[in-house]
Amino acid sequence: MIKSKFIIIFFMTIKISHGAVYDLPVDGQDVIGSISSVTSKYEDTLVDISRRHGLGYLEIIQANPGINPWFPGEGVEIILPSKFILPPGPRKGLVLNLAEYRMYYYPETPLGETPKVHTYPMSIGRINWETPTGLAEVIGMARNPTWYPPQSVREEHAAEGDPLPAIVPPGPENPLGTRVLRLNMPGYLIHGTNRPAGVGMRVSHGCIRMFPEDIEFLYDRINLKTKVRIIDVPIKIGWDEENLVIEAHRPLEKKQIVLHESKENLPSTDEYIDSLNINETYKDPLAYVTEQFILATKNRSGELDWRIIDRVTKQLSGIPVIAGKSLSNFDYANEETIKNATTGVAFQ
Repeated sequence: MIKSKFIIIFFMTIKISHGAVYDLPVDGQDVIGSISSVTSKYEDTLVDISRRHGLGYLEIIQANPGINPWFPGEGVEIILPSKFILPPGPRKGLVLNLAEYRMYYYPETPLGETPKVHTYPMSIGRINWETPTGLAEVIGMARNPTWYPPQSVREEHAAEGDPLPAIVPPGPENPLGTRVLRLNMPGYLIHGTNRPAGVGMRVSHGCIRMFPEDIEFLYDRINLKTKVRIIDVPIKIGWDEENLVIEAHRPLEKKQIVLHESKENLPSTDEYIDSLNINETYKDPLAYVTEQFILATKNRSGELDWRIIDRVTKQLSGIPVIAGKSLSNFDYANEETIKNATTGVAFQ
């Protein structure tokens, strides 16, 4: 029988909502959402609060360092990091940013209506079961799917003393949840989960997991042959009006905590960060920043304050921060701003 360390009943008492839907910014603008806060109640956990507001586990603990994720206490202000820079690249179909633990869906726009973008937290593959990057498309969809565990997964479970049956029927013990989207990448799915505590973390065998309410909402709005682009972009830079904004996430590490999604095994922010070997996993953030800066200023000149860049790329909070501005003199060569980006010159 499948091991169920996480008590599903724990989540049946919390009010949940599906991921956010926003008007798509016009060309040349890249930011959606806003930062807000709520006051915790005595019985709240950060898992409760994150799910109510369409956020993943790591998103909310990184935005609220020092707060106990399981016992924040009565009357504590909890930051909701619900402001996002749209990922680079075409704004169509599904875009999954692994380093961000978040997906974006750009549905086709009916004639005369305002373009929209959906965004949802997601879980990705853990160490040795990494979710690949690349291009794909949705080739199958199913409600209440049956799960046929791959032999490799069955062997892993058997070695852990938790043998799996060859067939897992639909129901509360099915890890696929109530909906599944099949990709043309063999073995990889986008699906729900019967363990929602792990959404927003690296806990899967390579598939993408979503909150049950999110996959059900998306399932009713997506079509076969929808294009899927899977990227790994830990640092994003984009435009918010006249400002250049940076959003920095921790790059995916090579060493990974193996979690079983029980309440006891979910890490705090400090435990998660301390578990990483930064020298082994984190390349110079300047490389990410320079790449994204060049993309953001391809059609519009701008410059960055590298004092802010230095702070943001050390904090890695995932919260967008103003870090630069548009240049009023469009004759100021992009070549010079790129030079500044590689030498660390801050604007005055």
